[in-house]
Amino acid sequence: MTVFFGIDVAKERLDCAAVVQGRERPIGQKSFPNTPDGIERAVAWVMKTSKAEILGVHAILEPTAAYHELAARLLAAKGIMVSLVNPAQIRSFARGMAVLSKTDRIDAILLARYGCLARPKVWIPPAAPLVELQALLARLDDLEGDLRREQNRYEQTCVRGGSNAIKRSFITSIKALKAQCKLLQQAIAEHFAVHEDLQADLKRLRTIPAVGPKTAMRMLALLRSHSFETARQAAAFLGLIPVERQSGRSVRGRPRLSKAGNSRLRAALYMAAVVATKVNPDIKAQQQRLLARGKVKMSTLGAAMRKLVHICFGVLKSRDDYRFPIAHQT
Repeated sequence: MTVFFGIDVAKERLDCAAVVQGRERPIGQKSFPNTPDGIERAVAWVMKTSKAEILGVHAILEPTAAYHELAARLLAAKGIMVSLVNPAQIRSFARGMAVLSKTDRIDAILLARYGCLARPKVWIPPAAPLVELQALLARLDDLEGDLRREQNRYEQTCVRGGSNAIKRSFITSIKALKAQCKLLQQAIAEHFAVHEDLQADLKRLRTIPAVGPKTAMRMLALLRSHSFETARQAAAFLGLIPVERQSGRSVRGRPRLSKAGNSRLRAALYMAAVVATKVNPDIKAQQQRLLARGKVKMSTLGAAMRKLVHICFGVLKSRDDYRFPIAHQT
């Protein structure tokens, strides 16, 4: 029997609840500081409360900015099973349980109850080089976004006939952001140069027609930092699985992508898919088949995005370059 350890994470505090299957009430609830010492105390408390040396513990957390990371890493290092659950799933679960109130203590119990019923997949901490790569790419994304916004503001200022002082301010800001982007790009290149396994995987992904350096780096970071068992799981994680909307005779909505994952990576995949329909033989052939069956072009692009994820997954799993037709991993 397993004790499910729900942890509602805040910046400074961890609200904890321990639940055992078959018991109506939690066997314990308590709060601890979100610090290494607080996490140690939380582990000691759940072990003492549940006698978990015999039973085992499964901790359930919601990813909360960066505030959950310390607890997740330290718990996993102690051999405790850890699952990171999408907050939207917990809110849907709460509605299904007719729980309308939302407090940290209630959320901790919901997390534990959800773990008890759903038995979510155990999270495996990614290797340190992958964590650093993700951080570098995220920072570059932020800087490039800031740069695009400043360039747009500068253009609008020029159209409106803004003063020279305002224009100089924008020019200085744009130069600084470009310099920062260049530094991050150099740091990413150096990171790949130091870690030969990452560099080899990046080269494999670049053999896929239409997968450019940015898309390849982001797909590498995603696929290597999550233990996806199938390409379909990866596509679902990115929000690329069609969601049906049908009920009775009156509701006949067109299936749409769930869009539940990383929007930046999904945008990069969309642009890659547009190119892939022209240059990638796998995806070009797929689009022609779908168009012949009467599918609209936008639907074929969604399918192309999923196909790209499948191909990337297959290339990394086989540890081989892209070949047409590729041996798909599903």
